[in-house]
Amino acid sequence: MSTAFTVVIPARYASSRLPGKPLQDIAGKPMIRHVWERACRSAAQRVVVATDDERILKACQDFGADAVLTHVEHNSGTDRLAEVAHALRLSSDAIVVNVQGDEPLIPPAVINQVAGNLAAHPEAAIATLAEPLEQVEALFNPNVVKVLTDINGFALTFSRAPLPWARDEFGNEPSALPAGVPYRRHIGIYAYRAGFLADFVAWGPCWLENTECLEQLRALWHGKRIHVDDAVEPPPAGVDTPEDLVRVRGLLGAPA
Repeated sequence: MSTAFTVVIPARYASSRLPGKPLQDIAGKPMIRHVWERACRSAAQRVVVATDDERILKACQDFGADAVLTHVEHNSGTDRLAEVAHALRLSSDAIVVNVQGDEPLIPPAVINQVAGNLAAHPEAAIATLAEPLEQVEALFNPNVVKVLTDINGFALTFSRAPLPWARDEFGNEPSALPAGVPYRRHIGIYAYRAGFLADFVAWGPCWLENTECLEQLRALWHGKRIHVDDAVEPPPAGVDTPEDLVRVRGLLGAPA
């Protein structure tokens, strides 16, 4: 039996590295439309864009998306999702999938996967995904978030730092990853239950979340469990910078 869920796509206009990011043109469409179309190809019962900007709202309405205007002042995309879940009057056990608005190449299969994983793990507050990390440069890149899980697939922690630290191998500048250590990169897609989203907002940010700039650490700080599985189809990297935009335009057949 398929899992019932709603996709919410947070889309902010402000971005320090790429202002107006959701409206950047890719192959004749705004980026947010590519994300929305891929989410619509998932098994979601509803796909909603949540934005803080009238320009994004109008663009979404012009191509037929279900879009809502949210408050500007949100600490995270999860806080924005909580506002939408409340506005849609979702039941406390309804599953909501957070698909980032800068992921125009997100595979629909991973959207279905993360929703199904949460449904299959009632003890988890959040489900998310990862993929094997195979380059030492990525391990030491703070923009690549690392995740460490226990034997049952539940997150122990997330960090921008190399995790775990191979004491003997990393004494000098490493040229390769140590053998036998399953390093994993976190993929930023999440599934939650609507009731948990309300709790998440009520808690407010914690010092650990603020230090790493990783909002999922708020859940771990409050003792909640996060289930992590390897993505059935690892998504290409999203769009954070002008260089990323050029790359994605090339992949989608648009001029750079």
